[in-house]
Amino acid sequence: MNKHPRRTGGKVLFSIIVTVIVVYSLLPFYWILKSSLETSSALNQATTSFWPGQITLTHYVALFATENFWRPLLNSVFVAGMTTLLSVLLGSLAAYALARMPIKGKAAVLGFVLLVSFFPQIAMVGPLFLVFRQLHWLNTYQSLIFPYLILSLPITTWILTAFFQQIPKDIEEAAMVDGASIAQTIWQVFAPIAAPGIFTAAILGFLLAWNDLLFALSFLQSPNMFTVPLALVNFRNAYYVHYGQIYAGVVVASVPIALVVLFLQRRIESGLTAGSIKG
Repeated sequence: MNKHPRRTGGKVLFSIIVTVIVVYSLLPFYWILKSSLETSSALNQATTSFWPGQITLTHYVALFATENFWRPLLNSVFVAGMTTLLSVLLGSLAAYALARMPIKGKAAVLGFVLLVSFFPQIAMVGPLFLVFRQLHWLNTYQSLIFPYLILSLPITTWILTAFFQQIPKDIEEAAMVDGASIAQTIWQVFAPIAAPGIFTAAILGFLLAWNDLLFALSFLQSPNMFTVPLALVNFRNAYYVHYGQIYAGVVVASVPIALVVLFLQRRIESGLTAGSIKG
């Protein structure tokens, strides 16, 4: 006989709630996956079933053979990768300064840094467009990398500052005594210890750049420069929208990112909770 019926009931209720949330979250992706495997005639019907009918890979074949989806994928990988690299490098330097150097008003600086990341993107489009037009940066990679860096760098700095503050000063002082410079201390001492925070900041920055549509839509004109989100919204002609290829493109663009996030789930959790517990 169970001596703790309330505890058992609580666990069951919690499991039900978690299951409902997971199903609710995965349902849109399942519907996109199902639609990407259906024929065009099935997609054009007024009604559709919850389960796929005749399964076909036609949309995936057309995605790369007709739409040359490799190009947007490579563009997104380059833009998101450069954004992530610059964000981690610059954010590490800024985080070290805020965590270790005697700077007045550190709390205010960190608060301002975090506030910048919440600045509305739509408010930045107009001024950035004028600046990029003067610099002849429109329809270039840097027209996306720099705006993404503005949004990702504050989050990276904030996360890494929390990690660097937890590293004992004895380790840093020992490295300095051995002749290590500040740069060597950051990359050879701080970076390995703060790996969870670096992974978290890198993934968040990469996702921000990978999923953005607003800046790409505002600053890119040539199809050869399109990133994945912008390419997907342009899978159409004057008479027809290629829904099957759009669904297939969403699956291709989402699955690798989802797998990376799941694989690094523990590191992300550790990075997001940095500073919440003081040892």
